[in-house]
Amino acid sequence: MQLSPLDWAIIVGYLAFALGVGIYYSRRAGKDPEQYYLAGRSLPWWVLGTSMVATTFAADTPLAVTELTRVKGLWENWFWWNMLLYGMLSVFLFSRLWRRANVLTENELLELRYSGKPAAFLRFFKAGYFALLFNFIVMGWVIGAMSSVLGVLLGDNSPISEGYMVTGLVVIAVTYSWLSGFWGVVVTDVVQFVIAMIGSVALAVIAVGHVGGMDSMMSKLDESVVSQHQVLSDELAELQKQESSAETPSPELLSLQARVAQMPKNAAEVISFVPRPTPDVKIGSKEFWNTPFFNFLVLMTVMWWSNHATDGGGYLIQRTMAAKDERHALGANLWYNFALLAIRTWPWVVVALVSMVLFPDLRADSMGEQAGYPLVMKEVLGSGMRGLLIVSFLAAFMSTIDTHLNWGSSYLVHDIYRRFMAPDKSDGHYVSVGKMATVGLMVTAAILSTYMGSIEKAWKFVMAMGGGIGLVLILRWFWWRINAWTEIAALATSVIVTLGFEVLAAMQTRTVGGEYELFANDPELFGIAFPFHLQLLVIVACSIVAWLVATFATRPEPEETLLNFYSRVQPGGWWGGIAEQVPVTMAPVAKGFILNFGAGLFFVWGGMFCIGYVIFQKWVPAGISFVAMVAGFGHIWFHCLRKLDAPLTSEN
Repeated sequence: MQLSPLDWAIIVGYLAFALGVGIYYSRRAGKDPEQYYLAGRSLPWWVLGTSMVATTFAADTPLAVTELTRVKGLWENWFWWNMLLYGMLSVFLFSRLWRRANVLTENELLELRYSGKPAAFLRFFKAGYFALLFNFIVMGWVIGAMSSVLGVLLGDNSPISEGYMVTGLVVIAVTYSWLSGFWGVVVTDVVQFVIAMIGSVALAVIAVGHVGGMDSMMSKLDESVVSQHQVLSDELAELQKQESSAETPSPELLSLQARVAQMPKNAAEVISFVPRPTPDVKIGSKEFWNTPFFNFLVLMTVMWWSNHATDGGGYLIQRTMAAKDERHALGANLWYNFALLAIRTWPWVVVALVSMVLFPDLRADSMGEQAGYPLVMKEVLGSGMRGLLIVSFLAAFMSTIDTHLNWGSSYLVHDIYRRFMAPDKSDGHYVSVGKMATVGLMVTAAILSTYMGSIEKAWKFVMAMGGGIGLVLILRWFWWRINAWTEIAALATSVIVTLGFEVLAAMQTRTVGGEYELFANDPELFGIAFPFHLQLLVIVACSIVAWLVATFATRPEPEETLLNFYSRVQPGGWWGGIAEQVPVTMAPVAKGFILNFGAGLFFVWGGMFCIGYVIFQKWVPAGISFVAMVAGFGHIWFHCLRKLDAPLTSEN
């Protein structure tokens, strides 16, 4: 794709703006760690909520959504749509509790809630785990995705290679993060989200027009999907015939069998919100456990409460704690969930569908199914729009990188360096160390990015590593009996079992002569392939057993520790005699929670379904979804937001 001088002017102008923000906020951010990592706890809901959305909108996310939609259909996006279930926990419970805790990092809470050496060890371990291992995986796949996108968009004739371009972006992101800390992160996030959304919506509209409009696109989509299913089915039959005498099937045969079994057979299956049960597969049979319908059931019944972000998630918690007060903390999380699912979803899905029309078979592409998104950009965009769309990718990329740098640095400095190595230094010293940590994180992540495979697989690997700790993160706020050993057992079990599955996948792949790729191969147990959803069931079950045993095999936390924690946050729940000793000085967060939770689902999913049905021109379900959205928000406004201390507006 040849870029014009106008395209390059747009790109350079945006990069200059991002660097200017870092310079402008550098003096304010350098005062102390609270300014550098939380902007002095002074930010309003709309800034923080938008920053949350921008942070989760990286170069990899449109590619991952494209991969999910192309391989299995629209329903597979429940892998991240189910986030709303624990997102509503954050809105109505944890946003206010985190703001009350008044800690600098999520991990600081651990030594408020627990005591002694186990608490100190847990704080050290989690800070290192998320700042290093988790952060390196996330930033690695984000950098790799950005490099792949630019490789497709810039082409071979570009005066600047994608490698140099990504390096330049990384240097700019590191520079303004290094200079301005959290101030620069959130301000650029707001602008980056606006640019990224304008770009993604414009691409969706242009792409649909390129294939003749929505009606024409759906007709061509059906033809393309039916034809592609037949092609792969014929290839599978031929390969089975060739290997009929082989003792064990080849990796190629197993891969193709899985692909054909999972892929939709027509356009109706592609755009279905829920996978249909496979009629010729009996419930409980070996084949049933890997059907799309059972996969969907696991996502909706287990994944949402079992993962490592059930009480907010690291960088979202950081933004929640930067809010002016509880009102703004709640509002930020509500706006984030609505913008994340109802607003951000559909442009990517539409482009993914267009890619299935224009490029039905991408198996030979080095990016695989992810290539559909940038290939559509390359196919349909003209001068000026190319520059805008590339800037939207740059903005999305940089908004994620700057967050992970600042957030990871806060863990390394506040939870490890300050807590265990140098506890009595000046505020300026810790800010300086934080800047050095920012650079170190970026260099290491850039190196690791060269080893990343499928973005979808990397997403799932990260979720699996924290897949058994979610229930503990909820209960530690509401049940006095949870202790440090509970959390240690839950997290350790999740990590060990996840890594065990990955090692098993590597061994089995190499045994049959296949090529192992990080996060890209599923192991097999008891004659059944174990993809993410089955691994998650094992991880959660093992983790629950481990943390229950650890809890009741060890002593509860001392009463003094429990009293101190309860007095500060007053969460309610099962605290027995502890709660009776603390005078009530804060509004209970759990009052009316069930109705608020349901209203939140109606509001956000109602908006998401409404927009989707409008796009697919299904007017009756669109109208029903709209009513659900309005009813949900009405309940939240009259029964929650208006009952807080002051009206929630962007001005206060």
